Amino acid sequence: MELTENALKVLNARYLLRDERGNVKEQPEDMFRRVAHNIAEAERLYNEDAKYWEERFYERMTSLKFLPNSPALMNAGKSIGQLAACFVLPVEDSMKSIFDTLKNAALILQSGGGTGFSFSRLRPKADIVRSTGGIASGPVSFMKIYNTATEVIKQGGARRGANMGILRIDHPDILEFIRIKRREGELTNFNISVAVTDAFMEALKIDREYELKNPRSGEIVGSLRAKIVFDEIVESAWETGDPGLIFIDRINRANPTPHIGQIESTNPCGEQPLLPYEACVLGSMNLSKYVNSPSPPFTKGEITDSIDWNSLSEDINIAVRFLDDSIDVNIYPLPEIETMHKGNRKIGLGVMGWADVLILLGIPYNHKKALELARKVMKFIRNKSREASEELAEKRGVFPNFKGSIYDAPSMPKMRNATTTTIAPTGTLSTIADCSSGIEPLFAIAYKRLVLDTELYEINKYFIEAAQKWGFYSDEMMNEVLRKGNLRGIKEIPADVRRLFKTALEIPPEDHIEMQAAFQEYTDNAVSKTINLPNKAKQDDVAKAYLLAYEKGVKGITVFRYGARKGTLVKFTDSD
Repeated sequence: MELTENALKVLNARYLLRDERGNVKEQPEDMFRRVAHNIAEAERLYNEDAKYWEERFYERMTSLKFLPNSPALMNAGKSIGQLAACFVLPVEDSMKSIFDTLKNAALILQSGGGTGFSFSRLRPKADIVRSTGGIASGPVSFMKIYNTATEVIKQGGARRGANMGILRIDHPDILEFIRIKRREGELTNFNISVAVTDAFMEALKIDREYELKNPRSGEIVGSLRAKIVFDEIVESAWETGDPGLIFIDRINRANPTPHIGQIESTNPCGEQPLLPYEACVLGSMNLSKYVNSPSPPFTKGEITDSIDWNSLSEDINIAVRFLDDSIDVNIYPLPEIETMHKGNRKIGLGVMGWADVLILLGIPYNHKKALELARKVMKFIRNKSREASEELAEKRGVFPNFKGSIYDAPSMPKMRNATTTTIAPTGTLSTIADCSSGIEPLFAIAYKRLVLDTELYEINKYFIEAAQKWGFYSDEMMNEVLRKGNLRGIKEIPADVRRLFKTALEIPPEDHIEMQAAFQEYTDNAVSKTINLPNKAKQDDVAKAYLLAYEKGVKGITVFRYGARKGTLVKFTDSD
């Protein structure tokens, strides 16, 4: 196993075990062995050969073809034993529930998990509190308390605390929520999103008012013009990057277990919609390892023959088994979470290295062939992961909440897992695997970034290969690339290379959304994707992106205008 210098920095910073004095006491191979052994212990529950599966898991991780979410790498085999990355906790309309949830969130954050909350059930500001005769302070006031607590908790946690805060578009306090991050320093440990309904989008389309509802009483307490609220969302997102949107009705139409409850929130990066008290374990296939390319980069072969489908199929099968086993050996922070996770057995297998695949195949990120391949690859992963889940169900049984689920029909497969696919951002995982993150394009050809409090310098390895292979490498050219971060205007670089190595800010937002939609089409859960906008982008560009995202069928959208004030540290954490 060959790890880059940056991978070793990240592993040493947070993943490798330490002794009581804080000294690292394991090597990366030891970490992967620890994880493989711990997860494979679940095989004993089904009278399977644990040692055999330990070796399969170890091989896939050390080859960097598959990596599980960060908490599994950090905590497997330790007393904490918490392996899931994504959680959603309910926030009911009582002081007891609000602070019980905060306590529970502290346990999750300390273990390295990310937590999502919907504050939509809390009564609005100035509403009556009958038990005391006082008036309510509203959802945003309690979000501030959660934010302060997270600031304290994250200092001793496995990684920076990450939260998602969500409020429904029809909550009476929606404008306060939308504007909160315009004030510098507010909710720095939260990503926030508005849960947008189809009714709101219809009102926006025909430019009319929509109703606001008091969640305490269920009464209609007013209305707002949809266009005014949408413009406020756009202005805040243009200025700060928040709020994003989640299309809550679309998410619930895809809810595999509607008889168990309605989905209200997602994890911090939005790719994992979950029921209250539900968790999910994630993992990612490094697609760059499956390109048939004898002399990378830039093969010109047919797309249909460019991926090693047989190897990918075999490894998807192993990855699904790994994630399902993780549910059984996980040490849960709360009994309610254990009940929900084992009841639905949701897993989320996704991808990383997508931009690398396209570079290796000579396909520009925003070319129609890239979208065709995205659909082909994700459809394959979805189908194979479902087949693997079905095979496990034959041996181990369907997930306990199967009866009444969308799969409880003669034409549907008998599934071990209520969901099998999710596209996570893979921020630190992609650094360990030395590949591009998630389904994002290259952010820059060369740049400095902060991961887990560690400063990393990166220059794209494929660009260096291309420059050397095609004869335009020089120290002067490389220095200019390091200075600029992209290839624009560097004349000695051939035009087709510049097209191939386009960075995120050179790709129109419409093409970012098209890529997200292509992957979403074949993803059970949701897709983490940032729609990057240049600094000069107008508010109208943000508005168009939001409307296009709804039209294209994605489940949520996050935009970020380069250079905008981002009042959060969450961007430097990993939800994978």
